[in-house]
Amino acid sequence: MANFYTDTPELKFQLSHPLMKRVVELKERGFADKDAYDYAPVDHEDAIDSYDKVLEIVGEICAEVVAPNAEGVDHEGPKVVDGHVEYASGTQENLKATIDAGLMGLSMPRRYGGLNFPNTPYLMAADVVSRADASFENLWALQDCAETLYEFGNEDQRSRFLPRICAGETMSMDLTEPDAGSDLQSVMLRATYSEKDGCWLLNGVKRFITNGDSNIHLVLARSEEGTKDGRGLSMFIYDRNQGGVTVRRIENKMGIKGSPTCELVYKNAKAELCGERRLGLIKYVMALMNGARLGIAAQSVGISQAAYNEALAYAKDRKQFGKAIIEFPAVYDMLSTMKAKLDASRALLYETSRYVDVYKSLDDIARERKLTPEEKAEQKQYSRYADSFTPLSKGMGSEFANQNAYDCIQVHGGSGFMKDYTCERLYRDARITSIYEGTTQLQVVAAIRYVTTRAYLARMRDFEQTTQVAPEFEGLMNRIKAMTDLYERTIDKVTEAKDGEQIDFFARRLVEMSAYIIMAHLLVRDASWNAELFGGSANVFTRWAEAEVEKHANFIGSFSSDEIAFYRK
Repeated sequence: MANFYTDTPELKFQLSHPLMKRVVELKERGFADKDAYDYAPVDHEDAIDSYDKVLEIVGEICAEVVAPNAEGVDHEGPKVVDGHVEYASGTQENLKATIDAGLMGLSMPRRYGGLNFPNTPYLMAADVVSRADASFENLWALQDCAETLYEFGNEDQRSRFLPRICAGETMSMDLTEPDAGSDLQSVMLRATYSEKDGCWLLNGVKRFITNGDSNIHLVLARSEEGTKDGRGLSMFIYDRNQGGVTVRRIENKMGIKGSPTCELVYKNAKAELCGERRLGLIKYVMALMNGARLGIAAQSVGISQAAYNEALAYAKDRKQFGKAIIEFPAVYDMLSTMKAKLDASRALLYETSRYVDVYKSLDDIARERKLTPEEKAEQKQYSRYADSFTPLSKGMGSEFANQNAYDCIQVHGGSGFMKDYTCERLYRDARITSIYEGTTQLQVVAAIRYVTTRAYLARMRDFEQTTQVAPEFEGLMNRIKAMTDLYERTIDKVTEAKDGEQIDFFARRLVEMSAYIIMAHLLVRDASWNAELFGGSANVFTRWAEAEVEKHANFIGSFSSDEIAFYRK
């Protein structure tokens, strides 16, 4: 039987990272659940084995059910019937298969019916699902909204909603509106408290809502009259069983057609406050978005994997001028670069997810007891790492997914332009990844402060000092160090000018330089642990990154301040 997890050993490799010991230790609280739940692990090895077995189930379902349904779902798509969404028949089959296998609520505590998985194996599952069908991942992975409900809801809300999610009910996050896309401070959907009904009533319109007819919604709404900024926004829980929300239409999208992107009309929809008033955007949505951005990074890696696999298979099979096209340098250069970008984006994704796992688990423990000074320091450190790496992972992962989908079509030639081949759908599906949950430009905005404060530089130097490099990769490490020196000089030039406009103008190039160097570090480290899996990509990516870093450094280094006038419109 085909299996999208076991056929990709690069995935299982991520479970062997040394930091996973700390991740499991924190998540399992010293394996306290082993006496209360027969499926709870008894030690670290048992936990890793549990993740591995569940991921095997995910891989089998994706290969045997989700992927075969993908083309039909893309053609059929969802539709609106009497103000509600009806999924494509293939999507319904996919949901049934994953629900029957117990693959909902993976990260939720066992007391609510979940598997208590850390973020890392959950994102590995999302990676595999996305390879099979990126549009289905949008539905399945929205279970991640439960993390926000768990983190900020009260115990009564957790006990009522989380078991439903673990049992298979779907979620959505209702944030954007016709006049509030990336600028969520402009959200105007009204929330008013009704003394008569003893609840909040929501009125207004939401747009571009993924899986907008879900069972349980997290809704950003304006609770404070007379406000116009983020301080007037709160987070609410809406239960579809209460009624009051209709689907006006499903957006006609370029790709991810199986995922219903809805325009919703709220009319006196009963809802309940999640957390405290006025913290909806300032605190809760920021947490929600960081999780969602890693989800898109996982989706991007899954699409990259699918694109690489399709291109590789075609190049081996397609013959021109008497030999397979994979034998031509122009083709194997493209394929090796695709694989290097795939491995680099996956390495960055799971490095970030492990950081998230450590600090999120410590956050959770802090609700139960006071953290020790050492734990507080650890919490702060990994939270800082996660905050800085998340925009890189989402931004560069999605850009690489688009590049790999493009190159997949290029390898196919004219055939790639035809709907007969999977790569055409991958190309359309990939495009959204660099747009939703914050465009690449917004990821740059989030990341640039870690360039100017030299946080990325400090992490690069940490990698230089702590990475145990295998002898055959010492040359690559020296080249990365040279890149880092050039990067440092480039930052010095930009910051010494003390010109805010120039910093913003160079931001994309500086952030890309940061990401490429960090990715190169991660690949050299992984290759030192497993040369067979990552040696080729470490060499190819470092060479590619070197050229890109030098290109950006040359552009910035030769730029004079008066030239910026040519770019203003």
